[in-house]
Amino acid sequence: MGINILGMGRYLPEQTLTNDDFTRFVETNDEWIRTRTGITERRMAGWEPTWYMGTQAALKAIEAAGIAPKDIGLVISCTATPDFHTPSMASIIQNNTGAVNAGAFDLNAACTGFVYALDTARRFLETDNDMKYILVVANEALSRFLDFTDRSSCILFGDGAAAAVVEKSDKLYSSVLRSDGSGAGYLCARTLDVAPEVAVESDFEDPFPAMAQHKLYQNGKEVYKFAVNALPKSFELAAEKIGITSADIDWFVPHQANVRIIETAAKKLGVPMDKFIVTLDHYGNTSSVSIPLALFEAIENGTISRGQKLALIGFGAGLTYGGIILEY
Repeated sequence: MGINILGMGRYLPEQTLTNDDFTRFVETNDEWIRTRTGITERRMAGWEPTWYMGTQAALKAIEAAGIAPKDIGLVISCTATPDFHTPSMASIIQNNTGAVNAGAFDLNAACTGFVYALDTARRFLETDNDMKYILVVANEALSRFLDFTDRSSCILFGDGAAAAVVEKSDKLYSSVLRSDGSGAGYLCARTLDVAPEVAVESDFEDPFPAMAQHKLYQNGKEVYKFAVNALPKSFELAAEKIGITSADIDWFVPHQANVRIIETAAKKLGVPMDKFIVTLDHYGNTSSVSIPLALFEAIENGTISRGQKLALIGFGAGLTYGGIILEY
């Protein structure tokens, strides 16, 4: 069983930060950022909470799908930057969209979040005959926990939201979800610290690197080494399940982290770059939002059309990775 994406929506924060804007508080310049990442600008949440951005994208997706909110059976919000420890962003979005009959929960697989959430949605649809539609929302406010003194990481990320309404279908579908937790310390941000007095009095040793509270830590070299292999592997594992090759795919929609990573993945797969949807130049790395944001834009501008075969491939903190092959 596959899925059909009935409708999509997005929300972009009002504030835009260009590469030149960063020169006011870190030692960098536009050329340095563009040549190393492919990014020229990104959106940054100001007054907009994560749940608000997710709600706006969700409302647009529901409208595009042409369904009644009461017919949504489940809301899944994928985010690494919730506004609260509890309640979930999904519960707030469920209420704000009028999905009165839906269950709701958050899912955190970092930048691979949309792949994980979409595949989770498919599994719910497959096992519950009473469930007609599922709303999948990716919403991130990464700027809230960036270290703006670290020029190697703060330039990379942006904020926003994208959502999709899906239903069960007999269309082509394959997926794979994986994780390599041995690299968990390469990309992380703390929420709560272990009490120092407890750590001193026990044999506990924190395996994670020292980092500022609530600030993103990234070992760029190790993440890059992981990413250039994880992206092609995500596709190959999913493709192997259904016996297809990269030549059968119309469009690759990868996680938008760094253009060099995408270029390396394309070479490994033997696929020309013009078959990859790339939007990171104007959005930056929006974590779980990057794949659905790129997918939305490509559908909206007519690049992707019905009946085409897509490969959604991602990687992220965890270290997680995964891929979905589907017919749009």
